[in-house]
Amino acid sequence: MFSSLTQPNYPSVALGISADRLTAVELQGEGRGGYGIKQAATFDLPAGICVPSFAESNIDNIAEFAGYVREVATSAGLLGQKRWSVSLPGAVARTTILTLEAQPTSKAETEEVLNWKAEQSFGTATMEMRLSTRQIHPGSDGRTRFLATAIKLAVLDEYETAFESLGWHVGMLLPRVVGESNWLLRTSSKADSVLISTQSDGLTAFVFRNGEPVVVRNVTCSTSEVDDEVYRLLMFYNDRYPDSRLEEMLVVGGILSSERIDAVANEALGYTVQQLRSEDVGLFLPGSTFSFADLAAPAGLAALG
Repeated sequence: MFSSLTQPNYPSVALGISADRLTAVELQGEGRGGYGIKQAATFDLPAGICVPSFAESNIDNIAEFAGYVREVATSAGLLGQKRWSVSLPGAVARTTILTLEAQPTSKAETEEVLNWKAEQSFGTATMEMRLSTRQIHPGSDGRTRFLATAIKLAVLDEYETAFESLGWHVGMLLPRVVGESNWLLRTSSKADSVLISTQSDGLTAFVFRNGEPVVVRNVTCSTSEVDDEVYRLLMFYNDRYPDSRLEEMLVVGGILSSERIDAVANEALGYTVQQLRSEDVGLFLPGSTFSFADLAAPAGLAALG
């Protein structure tokens, strides 16, 4: 589904960035289409080095940030790599589904309408964003829909400048949710499924049907409010698709326990939803000291390589 965002593909080496941690990873094939960790390392960032935001500056001292990136790449034994994929923090990007009220008569008109809708949705002029759009299946009302993802160019430039200072060629520089979604979309099941990606300032959630998103949520909230937001998401799904059943759930971030997720699902839906583990989606971590929460986003991009 995200192929329009992830071309061209690059080697299976990736960096994951969050507000408090860097993760460098290289994958290796494990058979049956799965992956294991060939080399990896994590590094805890001091507070304030990276402050993820869609609208504001993320990196105050680019040289200092680049030094920490070099350190995690060295620890992983990957400093010699020059071609990388990078997953950005969740707060850096915004994603939504744009629905067209009427069918445009030309490609130029479609682009004009999408740009206008994106500006209204993201609160930023299109000339200030890297805007990626992909047409998805129409809604139940038959109207044309597009999945849209935006990152501000000024923010993107900060990260790109840091990587250029290291001599890196970054082939894929994408929001965290893209890498995490790749694990869910790799499964053969076409059942309704949901990705819930949590971070300290909220969550991003995608509900998938037949491999395409039908519900997108970007929510800013405290960690204590995350389970309430998940409850609202599941209730919305239940109301929108009363004759369907949510079969699979991939939760990334470590904020919600599996027991709490079961309780929220039972309260909202009246049944539990299968919670997928890393091995269920093809990332095998036996005996590893690394967590799926740290690896999911960068390893998901590495798998695309």
